[in-house]
Amino acid sequence: MKKWLRNWRLVSLVSAMALLLAGCGKPFLSTLQPAGEVADMQYKLMLLSTAIMVIVIAVVTIIFLYVVTRFRRRKGEENKIPKQVEGSHTLEIIWTVIPIILLIILAVPTVLYTFKLADVKPMNKKDRDVVVVNVRANLYWWEFEYPDYGIITSQDLVVPTGERVYFNLKASDVKHSFWVPAVGGKMDTNTDNTNQFFLTFDDKRAEEAGRLFYGKCAELCGPSHALMDFKVKALPRAEFDQWVEKMKNAKPVASTDPVVKQGEEIFNKSCIGCHAVTPVDGRPEQARLAPNLAGFADRSRIAGILEHNEENLKAWLKDPEKIKPGNKMTGTYPALSDEELEALTKYLMTLSVQ
Repeated sequence: MKKWLRNWRLVSLVSAMALLLAGCGKPFLSTLQPAGEVADMQYKLMLLSTAIMVIVIAVVTIIFLYVVTRFRRRKGEENKIPKQVEGSHTLEIIWTVIPIILLIILAVPTVLYTFKLADVKPMNKKDRDVVVVNVRANLYWWEFEYPDYGIITSQDLVVPTGERVYFNLKASDVKHSFWVPAVGGKMDTNTDNTNQFFLTFDDKRAEEAGRLFYGKCAELCGPSHALMDFKVKALPRAEFDQWVEKMKNAKPVASTDPVVKQGEEIFNKSCIGCHAVTPVDGRPEQARLAPNLAGFADRSRIAGILEHNEENLKAWLKDPEKIKPGNKMTGTYPALSDEELEALTKYLMTLSVQ
């Protein structure tokens, strides 16, 4: 009895914690706080399917309790057999028709939304006036190319609010999955074909989220899969256009600081072969090998996961394998002294377009 009571208390505690934690969520991350057209449609389907399941469970539970109570064994009636209902055409029709009706209720909006979300015709028009982003997933970072603007960047995706943003998704190594939980469902990035879809970022809800949403890889892709994050900056159209102009004209600023100049020399010797520092397509092959560092100083995270400051940047440069196991940067350049780390960090922190 005591063991049963102890187990019941444990189950009750875990259930209460699960219920409490289920209410936790951030507007920049939670699928239960949708922040756009796509997320709204998918959220409605979640509510509809959940409501149907709850109704079915409730009805079955009520019937079960009724049967257990109504036909329980009573003293003196041990050999009494309740009325048998096998072969009842009425009951067979009822429990066949009801599931069909429930499936139709769920299927109709699901099919309608599926076709609506698959409509990417505007992005394939030659005279398109929509924002298109080519997303390339790599181990373990993200590249974002804006083909209509001639811009390539990485890790921080910048989009306008209040309009559909269309995406071409592809992977350069293994299968990944592009996912911004608060804005829409995930979609795979494959190596052998390009997937297409769109997302919409609501301006009011983006402002409530601090204009920053979190994106993740949703497909197991290696030891640092859980660390393959990116950030989405959702800006009003006017601010997005300003960002585009700044990026198109971005160039590394010549500094008179000797430490910064030393860092630039180290970068040109050890890093420039893989990383680009300008966002225009002059040398796009560099952006394919490693993250494009244009606007690096303006980003919200180091390596997609660390708080953006000099100490974390030094830690990343000193031992990237410790932070993201299996990354392709490890072992591609000689070990840096503390002086070189300081200089290279100072230089990278000057790569700003703001």
